[in-house]
Amino acid sequence: MRAPAFWEERDPGPLRRASLAPVSALAALYALGARAHRGAYRVGLRSARRLPCRVVSIGSLAAGGAGKTPLTAWLAAALHAKGRRVAIASRGYGRLGGAVEVVSDGDTLLCDAARAGDEPLLLAAEAPGVPVVVGRDRGEAGLLAVERFGVELLLLDDGFQHHRLARDLDVVALDAAQGLGNGAVLPRGPLREPADALAAAHAIVVLDGSLSPADEARVAALAPRALRFAARRTPQSVRRLGGEGTAPPEALRGRELGLLAGIARPAGFRRTIEALGARVVAERTFPDHHAFSAPDLAGLAREAPAWIATEKDAVKLQPAWAGAAELLVLRIAIEAPAALADLAAAGGIPPPVDDQNVT
Repeated sequence: MRAPAFWEERDPGPLRRASLAPVSALAALYALGARAHRGAYRVGLRSARRLPCRVVSIGSLAAGGAGKTPLTAWLAAALHAKGRRVAIASRGYGRLGGAVEVVSDGDTLLCDAARAGDEPLLLAAEAPGVPVVVGRDRGEAGLLAVERFGVELLLLDDGFQHHRLARDLDVVALDAAQGLGNGAVLPRGPLREPADALAAAHAIVVLDGSLSPADEARVAALAPRALRFAARRTPQSVRRLGGEGTAPPEALRGRELGLLAGIARPAGFRRTIEALGARVVAERTFPDHHAFSAPDLAGLAREAPAWIATEKDAVKLQPAWAGAAELLVLRIAIEAPAALADLAAAGGIPPPVDDQNVT
């Protein structure tokens, strides 16, 4: 999905509001449904499944690009390093079928991208030693993880809107630059549910800087008791797709590169590449979770001699598809405070706090 320009319009004029009225009407219906869905679980009209392990959700309010999946990978690796028996459950967006499968047992990758989805493969790569299970019903996926791997702590990737499974901790990731967008829900804005859902968050992680003053004030008002953390995405290394060895990200300085991306916010990836000193001379962008095939990469060398992609897209690419072009992959990892892992490992829901900021 590529974000439409009006997602950034926070205060359109009367004529613009009139032109967007049909989209706004759809958004109003969407918001009503999202509130009803969350509310049904909150008041007990629908019951959430409780697993025999601690469940921690890492999700987001905005559609795409908030950093929830790399944050999940970081948290899983940190908990594994603490000696906790942890697994990750993911829906596996875009995968074939909805049956529960083990993507990785922590040591061996057991699925390809078609069966697992791109994000579960990325999670398995970034959190070695941690089992990854996938399934539309993450309750069943979590139960499989408990029975097969004896996990005591299950992480839900992209779980903030997955109300069918009871959680002990809800962590919400917010991209500092994106924030709450224009504050509207889909399709008028980027939010998956109204912003007041933040009241259900136990912890909020802001990635790559600070929220705008307006967004900061709104988040503080909506979730005054949530613990606050700061994290950042940092380029770690560059490798050639299908090759061996890695180079530091500084190796991109001075290079002319094409940008190959099937992610929610390719502009952010471009900024990262340019901040490393490379010059982007061509782009091929596709919707988020795009299932790449050979025709998507046809003729790359005619536009640029070398191209770069994310790890998320790399799991769906074949080196031969690039032809004469060099295809590079940039690994980006999360740097977050140890206190976040301590919170996830703790028993029970954290007590309310009035004014606590953890960085």
